[in-house]
Amino acid sequence: MTRSPIEPLVLPVTAEDRRIARLALLALGLTLLDAAIPSPLPGVKPGFANIVVLLALLRYGWRVAAWVSLVRVLAGSLLLGTFLAPGFWLALSGATASLAVLAVARKLPRRWFGPVSLSVPAALAHIGGQLALAGAWLLPGAGVLGLAPVFALAALAGGTVNGLVVAHLVAHPTAGAQSAHEPA
Repeated sequence: MTRSPIEPLVLPVTAEDRRIARLALLALGLTLLDAAIPSPLPGVKPGFANIVVLLALLRYGWRVAAWVSLVRVLAGSLLLGTFLAPGFWLALSGATASLAVLAVARKLPRRWFGPVSLSVPAALAHIGGQLALAGAWLLPGAGVLGLAPVFALAALAGGTVNGLVVAHLVAHPTAGAQSAHEPA
């Protein structure tokens, strides 16, 4: 029997695909929460979605973390109306820089890199990638250098808090979760 040219092509969906989709959806929800939080300085956000990316890295590896991060950036930009606008490119450059640092850090001895010591350099790389793009494209000159210390402190604080949250979640994987048999 010949397949009709109008029949949809059905790709197999794996357990990993479903895992990435669930994690990306959670990260997307946290991205929307981040966007709703007022900020005293544009671009300074807690980066809650990075909690999910770091958990994905620690539990499932860099490939899953990269997919979660990139799907989150793309879907978040579509939902927030920033797709292909400067905010999208800034988010993508930050995510890419952060993923690059995580790729290198995962190759180093594990005893040196736990959730916090992965989260802080990733957060600093994230803001570094954004500032590099902003300096090259949006604010040429020394203007970005004046903002760097403020953004670096925000990244240090956000990276530390997010890393501590991940450390707690890794140490207590069922914290806050109810058993399927417990009443809600």
